[in-house]
Amino acid sequence: MADGSNNKFQLSVKQGEPILVPPAEETVKGLYFLSNLDQNIAVVVRTIYCFKSDVKGNEDAMEVIKDALSKVLVQYYPLAGRLTISSEGKLIVDCTGEGAVLVEAEANCEITEIGDTTKPDPVTLGKLVYDIPGAQNILQIPPLVAQVTRFNCGGFVLGLCMNHCMFDGIGAMEFVNSWGETARGLPLKVPPFPDRSILKARNPPKIEFPHHEFVEIEDISNTSKLYEEEMLYRSFCFDPEKLEKLKEMATENGVIPKCSTFEALSAFVWKARCQALRMLPDQQTKLLFAVDGRSRFAPPIPEGYFGNAIVLTNSLCRAGDLLDNHLSFAVGLVKEAVNLVNDSYMRSAIDYFEVTRARPSLAGTLLITTWSRLSFHTTDFGWGEPILSGPVALPEKEVILFLSHGKERKSINVLLGLPASAMKFFEELMQI
Repeated sequence: MADGSNNKFQLSVKQGEPILVPPAEETVKGLYFLSNLDQNIAVVVRTIYCFKSDVKGNEDAMEVIKDALSKVLVQYYPLAGRLTISSEGKLIVDCTGEGAVLVEAEANCEITEIGDTTKPDPVTLGKLVYDIPGAQNILQIPPLVAQVTRFNCGGFVLGLCMNHCMFDGIGAMEFVNSWGETARGLPLKVPPFPDRSILKARNPPKIEFPHHEFVEIEDISNTSKLYEEEMLYRSFCFDPEKLEKLKEMATENGVIPKCSTFEALSAFVWKARCQALRMLPDQQTKLLFAVDGRSRFAPPIPEGYFGNAIVLTNSLCRAGDLLDNHLSFAVGLVKEAVNLVNDSYMRSAIDYFEVTRARPSLAGTLLITTWSRLSFHTTDFGWGEPILSGPVALPEKEVILFLSHGKERKSINVLLGLPASAMKFFEELMQI
């Protein structure tokens, strides 16, 4: 990655002036409702897609992407609006039609020199996305901000900043793939279904579950002290053999007959992270993860739903119980959390927010985000599928990301950040 000397490679990117790309045709104006599932995760997610074709250069990349963006925004018109606060004090989109932000940029090197993008590297990869200067909060950041960075080799990177309140991973993937289809002159495979009122809270609200995802946990282990150390970011690859071995470990004592890859890997990582952070036996610890509710709602959510249809579920226990018991104990907790998610649980979560306006608490918590089932690697703007794609950074220190990887995408990369001393311990625990 470097130039033969010990100098660490420094990516230099020259950004042009941002422009606004409005929809190509007149679109609906006015306020656009965001559901309670959208309210909870209003963070900006930054991703990059690296393209390099053997048959065409990057001269017209900006033009093609800009032209396709203005066309796809006709159907995805809320992305051309701006976030604001409704009379109820909730996030809502003002569909002004002013447009998404687009920036052209140039890099000083070849695309291969940016190195291993499977590991979040906010310093290097952060130069490939455009941050709105001086923005103090999400209301000052348009819901969609894109940057096209051209490299000397004829390759280019599309860097996106998209607010999670606009869509979950599946919705974002459908949007980016629709943008690519538009660039290639194709009709949309999955047109967006824009009506989010199907996930409105009930009147009166009906809370039928305890919703521990919102529970505040006291940090009796003083892990906040550990976090004063330098943070290290690592990625651990679990190939199909390793994943199979984990499932065998989870079921070997006969307590649970079978489990999924997600259940085994989540339980294993949760247990290891508690150990690496030296949590005391009586420390409460919580695992949070999102479950796709599309098929679990009754009736199921329509295809192309443009919004968040994921619901957070959780497992809560003492760190001592997690560490003293066989892996099957943690797997059992994850299984219960998955099975909890049905229509009434999800409607109850929507109503819980309506009544309490609570945000999920991350103290003493591990939040696992699964991107391993998302096909971002199939996006094609006319330069073929991306040679690499992935996140720029992890959103919070409590977040671990699962990404699909390798041949036929059967491996899973586990990405996380930990304080230096905890990471050393965690690395040892990953050797199975």
